[in-house]
Amino acid sequence: MEDPAEARRVPPGPSGGSGGDTAQRSSAGWEGARLQEATASGTAVPPGVSWQASGTLPGQMGAYPTDLTLQLLAVRRKSGLPDPDLQRALRGRLRLLENDSWEVARALGELSARLLSIHSDQERVVVTFKTFEEIWKFSTYHALGFTHHCLENLLVDQAFWLLSPDEGEETAIQVHVDEEALTLTHESLLIQEGPFFVLCDDHQVRATTVPWGAGRGPQALRRASGGPQGEAALAVDSAAHLLSASSKEVAAVAIPETLIPFHQWALRAPWDPFDDSTDRPGTPHTQLMAMGLASAVADYQGAWPEEMTFQSGDLIEILGAQVPSLPWFLGQHVASGQVGFVQTRLVSVQGHASELENVIFLNEEERSFFSKAGSFSEEDAWQLLRRVSGAEVHTAYSLDRLEEAEFELQEEREMPLPGLHPEPRETLQKVKNVLEQCKSCHGCPEEPVSWGLHAVSSGASSPGAEEPSFRLDAEDDWADPEALRSLLLLLDTPGYKACFRGLYDLSLPGLSTMFCGFADQDELAGRLAQARGVAKRASLPVALARLCFVLGRLCVRKLKLSQARVYFEEALGALQGRFDDLFLVVALYANLATIHLKQKNRAKCGQVVPKACALLLGTPSHVCSTEGEAELLRLALRSAISGRSPQAEARACFLLARHHVHLKQPEEALPFLERLLLLHRALGSPHASWPADCYLLLADVYSRKCLPHLALSCVRVSSLRTRGSLASSLRSVGLVLQNAPQPHRTPSQVAPYLRQALAPLAPGTGQALRGPLCASLAQLHSHHGQHGTAISFMTQAAEAGAETAGCLVVDYLVALAWLHVLHGQSPVALDILESVLDAAVASVDQEGVIANMTAIALKRTGRTRLAAERYYRALRVARDLGQLQNQAVVLANFGALCLRAGASRLAQHYLLEAVKLFSRLPSRECGRAFTQVLLQLGHLYTRRALTHQGKCYYEWAFLVAVETDHLESQLHAVQQLCHFYSKVKPNEAQCVVYHEFQLSLARRVADKVLEGQLLETISQLYLSLGTERAYRSALDYTKRSLGIFIDLQKKDKEAYAWLQAGKIYYILQQTELVDLYIQVAQNAALYTGDPNLGLELFEAAGDIFFNGAWERKKAVSFYRDRALPLAVTTGNQEAELRLCNKLVALLEELETPQEGLEFAHMALALSITLGDRLNERVAYHRLAALHHRLGQGELAEHFYLKALSLCSSPLEFEEETLYYAKVYLVLGDIIFYDLKDPFDAAGYYQLALAAAVDLGNKRAQMKIYTRLATIYHNFLLDREKSLFFYQKARTFASELNIRRVNLAPQRCWGRAPWLVSGHPS
Repeated sequence: MEDPAEARRVPPGPSGGSGGDTAQRSSAGWEGARLQEATASGTAVPPGVSWQASGTLPGQMGAYPTDLTLQLLAVRRKSGLPDPDLQRALRGRLRLLENDSWEVARALGELSARLLSIHSDQERVVVTFKTFEEIWKFSTYHALGFTHHCLENLLVDQAFWLLSPDEGEETAIQVHVDEEALTLTHESLLIQEGPFFVLCDDHQVRATTVPWGAGRGPQALRRASGGPQGEAALAVDSAAHLLSASSKEVAAVAIPETLIPFHQWALRAPWDPFDDSTDRPGTPHTQLMAMGLASAVADYQGAWPEEMTFQSGDLIEILGAQVPSLPWFLGQHVASGQVGFVQTRLVSVQGHASELENVIFLNEEERSFFSKAGSFSEEDAWQLLRRVSGAEVHTAYSLDRLEEAEFELQEEREMPLPGLHPEPRETLQKVKNVLEQCKSCHGCPEEPVSWGLHAVSSGASSPGAEEPSFRLDAEDDWADPEALRSLLLLLDTPGYKACFRGLYDLSLPGLSTMFCGFADQDELAGRLAQARGVAKRASLPVALARLCFVLGRLCVRKLKLSQARVYFEEALGALQGRFDDLFLVVALYANLATIHLKQKNRAKCGQVVPKACALLLGTPSHVCSTEGEAELLRLALRSAISGRSPQAEARACFLLARHHVHLKQPEEALPFLERLLLLHRALGSPHASWPADCYLLLADVYSRKCLPHLALSCVRVSSLRTRGSLASSLRSVGLVLQNAPQPHRTPSQVAPYLRQALAPLAPGTGQALRGPLCASLAQLHSHHGQHGTAISFMTQAAEAGAETAGCLVVDYLVALAWLHVLHGQSPVALDILESVLDAAVASVDQEGVIANMTAIALKRTGRTRLAAERYYRALRVARDLGQLQNQAVVLANFGALCLRAGASRLAQHYLLEAVKLFSRLPSRECGRAFTQVLLQLGHLYTRRALTHQGKCYYEWAFLVAVETDHLESQLHAVQQLCHFYSKVKPNEAQCVVYHEFQLSLARRVADKVLEGQLLETISQLYLSLGTERAYRSALDYTKRSLGIFIDLQKKDKEAYAWLQAGKIYYILQQTELVDLYIQVAQNAALYTGDPNLGLELFEAAGDIFFNGAWERKKAVSFYRDRALPLAVTTGNQEAELRLCNKLVALLEELETPQEGLEFAHMALALSITLGDRLNERVAYHRLAALHHRLGQGELAEHFYLKALSLCSSPLEFEEETLYYAKVYLVLGDIIFYDLKDPFDAAGYYQLALAAAVDLGNKRAQMKIYTRLATIYHNFLLDREKSLFFYQKARTFASELNIRRVNLAPQRCWGRAPWLVSGHPS
């Protein structure tokens, strides 16, 4: 149930929130971006009553929301309709995570959200935020669609990703967020953290410190000159008066709009003198960037050499791009050819850029930046596919791991893909066709030379990154003009050359490669100063400018900013307004502006910073020459935000991202990459290809930051929203392998990207790559048990390999045969392997693999002798090639064959030989096979009753599995050890230890069913120990298993867990909790509506008290009132008989024999109906005992005689004779004491005596002789017999050292305490 406070704070709506048609607010107000950010979160759900509609201002609300509800919905991706099956699976998964929520908390933590609670019944997750940065990141991730896929990766199983889109409409999980609540949370956190920014009704961005309606409106943001550096201070007008009633009315009509989180973060800049030195320009008439021609609207005389002089009406060509939010741009006078800075306000632009991509990237080099940033070569692609396709099947022998029951099972659970699963005959025909093609192409290369991955970048540098064509040593005479002539002439080149990039680029070691042999930078600076003097005297202005620039860079490195400023200004003066080397001009302005900003020179900032920003944003592919360039680009970004220009914002974000990536600072580039992608989603072309590479670059950064859920989500969004290239699909596979949570197995999340890479490769094109891709998909489906689908993909791989004349086709055919073996189609596998051998296209090592696989298939078809021959051939090949691992595998397989044939000693010999070879190999290479062989050997020794040796091999296998960290092998080994210590050689302590370890493995593999079973077993183990501490441990494990069974919705298991907990509380004598837990167990059983479960549970509840030592009377109500009616209703006569017997025994002990008669007669009737003679005899005996207790001697005699008549004759066991002695003695007592007939009593006593003599029980004989002597002495008056019996009794009394025999009749003799099993004779 949700918190009532949350219900008050969050506006109500269906399913807890809207999908996002009313998105987070945009600071600039451009509707496209707002619509995109809104709809990015999914299909909208109609919201409830908003605070705007109700007239309540945020500032007047009692409290802002601090938490947010995420509504999860399973839908079909194309139609958006709900998917009931996936929704049920989603609810079940959430139920499991509700009490074990660390995985969800971790995934949400990557999304910058804090988990509060999970409501599985409503498919909701409630999160909260503590800081502005958290809400900013979460809103960004949600707008980009990452929240959907983060939770999708967490909530769906591995089989989900193996589904093909062809099977039906693709399903997905969508996360719906109440965007209004998200906005309110954003605003509340902004208010807590200080000043924030709003867009007022006059289209100006202003800052405020209070929420609207609190009595003060937004104030102009002014910098306090005396304030601390690096902090933004608000100077609020002290004369500001409170809003009047009329002004409040106006405020209610036009409420300023809070900027989106990214704009809030971007505008929260440190103090800089540029803001004080320039007046903020008003909002431009257009927010679009301009290219092409512009016409002057006024005359202008350049104040500086770099400024252009023009007349009104002159045409000016825009060089690069003109940014509307900046006061300057670089242009060229069409008539005169002069290049210089032009004021934006003095021209009228003739053409605007309509496509976002055309202003983000100003040339092809910039457009290819993202593809080059993620270097991925053909060699990388080959290594990746070789890893995914499972090359070990083709080169290493396969170990026969499958048991008979496993390979005979057909894959009923597998979901077949349409058009797949060819018939065996069709498969064999395709194999023959493939082999015919292979015969005609001998000497083919092992791997394809080229796959035609034109879109894959190998990371090669651009032409601008060439090495410099000159190098000067420290020993050269730098003061001699002739010695420096070549250098100065090169440096005086008017235009840009690629070799100059080392001088300008901050990230390249240009200075160290050009000028080598210098002891330190001081020596280099001195020599450069000498060269500067020579250039000045020789009137080489461009060389002088470049040398001054290098000297300035050296000064910046030593933090001599003033001296560096002098050098940079001298360089600009030397150029005299020339822009031949535009990269040099950009570098000079960027460095000089950075120094002015650091030195807080307001006057200079006003002159240099705007021009530097214009050059950085308008110059394509400029060279990064200073770390301070980021600060200049941030200034340009803030100008774009204030000017409400999304194109300029996108351009600034791209340049900032490129700058940080260029300087190996990918984490600093994250917010700009994210914002750039958001702007593209809102305004960009859906057919653009660069976002795919941008998403992958973003995913790579997330991966480096150890954010695997975000990385996987980013890759998924890239594949769904953009048309990526073949290279991007393969890069996606690599990123999934890096971030998937299963390091030991190829994750099924790679399947969509492998299919995406395979889709554009139509038959006849790209076949060299088609083969490895199909093989990868085949191995992936095989790893997840879908062998039929894997066979189809491997068949396609073989066909593609044959068309490209690749020798890999033999490997594909071998793998295809192995898949048929796994699929239970060994005859088909034999035909394939035979065809490969007949075609003579296999190499020697492949022949060994084929021979081993053929033997495995022959074994499954029952041809043991042929299988042994093939194993011998495979062993001979492995020995000739010196392959120890393959030798070990084939020996182990031969041992398994011998074991199946019944030759256990021969099997032991070969398995031991295999172990010797495996032990010589590194465990990392053969750990899984080694573990399997050790387990098989341990099982063999255990079957031969050599438990000590079996235990040693089991433990050895366990250690090898732990060393290799292979979870499945560890699980198999520990299961064998648990079975060994519980069944073969019981050891409770060891059994508990290994069950505990198995429990930890179950948690690692996230197998909740196994975890619940293990908790239940461990509870039973602790319960059997019999100590109070063990009982409490058993109670703890029972409660943990109970939680899992509740989550799994297994009501039967849940009911028994509740009952088990009640039983333990009964043992601990905590009676107040026993009835409670038993009642909950009954409710859980009744909830299922299964009467058989209710019957079993009620009987088990009664057994708790029946087998206990106190409150045994409570068992009567469970047996009589609850379990017995259910047994009658369900017609379960066995249970009815069992319950009646328990009731009879219990009522007899509770001294209520009259009530027990009814159930005794029912038990007798049921025994006769079932034909159960033993239970019939027991029923007669209990009826006799009840009648005897009620004083009904004749009926007791009757039923005792009926019980005796059902005994077998002749007697076979001592217990039967003992029963005779006991019953006849009781009959004698009944006749003698109750019916007063000593004559008949003497007869029964003599029959009891005969049974006692047969048993050889001297004490029993003495007692019976004594009774007979008493009867004949006192009642029958036969002195001779009385004396005979008395002498017999005296003889036994002497032997038993009993001094006196009393012949007086005593009633207590009828109790016969000596007639018990095992009484000493």
